Amino acid sequence: MVSKGNQKLMDALRTRHQVDPQLLAEAEQRLQESGEKTPQQLARILYSEFNVPHDHIYGTLAELYAFQRVTLQVEQIDEKTKQHTKDILAEIPEDLRNKLLYNKILPYKTISRNREILQILAADPTTKLVLDIPGRTKYKRYEVIYCPLTVLNEIINLISPRKNEFLELLEETGEMLMEEDGVNQIQVDEEELDATINKSRLVNLFEGALIEAVRTGVSDVHIIPSGKSSIDIFFRIDGKLQLWHRQESTPPEALAAVIKDRSMGIDRFERDESQDGFAQRTIDDSIIRFRVSVMPIVSTEYERRFESVVIRVIDDRNLITDLRQLGFQKQAERELLKSIQTSSGMVIVTGPTGSGKSFTLVAALYHVIDPSINVLTCEEPVEFVIRGARQLKISHKMTFDMAIRGILRHDPDVVMVGEIRDAKTAEIAVKLANTGHLTLSTLHTNDAPSAISRLFKMGVEPFLLAYSINIIIAQRLVKRLNDYPYSSA
Repeated sequence: MVSKGNQKLMDALRTRHQVDPQLLAEAEQRLQESGEKTPQQLARILYSEFNVPHDHIYGTLAELYAFQRVTLQVEQIDEKTKQHTKDILAEIPEDLRNKLLYNKILPYKTISRNREILQILAADPTTKLVLDIPGRTKYKRYEVIYCPLTVLNEIINLISPRKNEFLELLEETGEMLMEEDGVNQIQVDEEELDATINKSRLVNLFEGALIEAVRTGVSDVHIIPSGKSSIDIFFRIDGKLQLWHRQESTPPEALAAVIKDRSMGIDRFERDESQDGFAQRTIDDSIIRFRVSVMPIVSTEYERRFESVVIRVIDDRNLITDLRQLGFQKQAERELLKSIQTSSGMVIVTGPTGSGKSFTLVAALYHVIDPSINVLTCEEPVEFVIRGARQLKISHKMTFDMAIRGILRHDPDVVMVGEIRDAKTAEIAVKLANTGHLTLSTLHTNDAPSAISRLFKMGVEPFLLAYSINIIIAQRLVKRLNDYPYSSA
């Protein structure tokens, strides 16, 4: 049964913005399945899962709750008002200030009615984050005003732009990193390379690129030599590589060495083997992890040893923990939910690299995690920190194979194996699935039927496959269009 508040919101959206009634009914059904019931939760589902424009939803919600709506435009903000807002932000503790701005909540100005009242602009006027303000600032009274998301983003960027101090330092330094004689040498001298590395410009370039990648939603950073003294840095955004920066007058070996020095698990002086490492940074008060891959490549500069570097950005803030937000078709979603709600059997997700297999497994784990069961994961490397699961740490003392074997003696209920990579892993995963454990894993095949033949070729008996497998999923990433047809018009 639809609650009165939800019905009012749906009626208003249908009337004012011509949102398709069928879409609204599906959103309400999704809300009930998740166990939630409030209009705020319905608004979140409409925006995040059904792509109804933010302003349509939260503008309507603001009207229903009688919030005032700001009609301010960025060009109307004068210097005095900008400084007043900056002074207010300076008085708020840094962690709270960053949290508010990240969630599009801007303490804007004060008004006097016997006592100071803080006016707050918010893209979601019903947010509960504003409740932290009275307890942690001098402003005990406040009023929340609804501001459209696009306008609020412009105001925040005008008043409190996020700074990338590394890129700012990069702009302040000179253009040349090496003398011309050094650049023109066919072989790069190690001492000269050390001198180049020690110049802060390359460090600033690398660290600035990481910060910019996180803030712009980049999935991977590619750093590629484009000549004997130039480097191209590409960002993968929405599945496509885009040139972000070309660094001239710099030997590619120098930037590669900086990346190796500032990453863990990589030998700077090894240039003939593929290497994998990781890095971790605190960006905008959040811990962000990076997976670093370095591979030697061939170039026309045959006496030089160039390397290609690819850095995967792992941001837990983008992690999807609700299976229903993955975008599966209804039948596929029902089958997946059915397969993970059993106490045993195997769930296998297939697809090429970068198709979101890990996201699906993590969302499935969050669906089944419960304090009453023991959930173990074995990945190499670990990409996301999963609350409620015991994630095994792979090292030279505990290899992937050793960890898989150890899981059998660790009283598991649910196990996630990052990837079935060989006959030993396949054998143990099938054994787990056949002995009363729910087992989730991935396999690199192009389609679901090929997973059966791949496991058979690894030596798993057909009768064991038939008994152990609950479901095999083949998935690909599909782009989400901004002009999603939310309207029936």
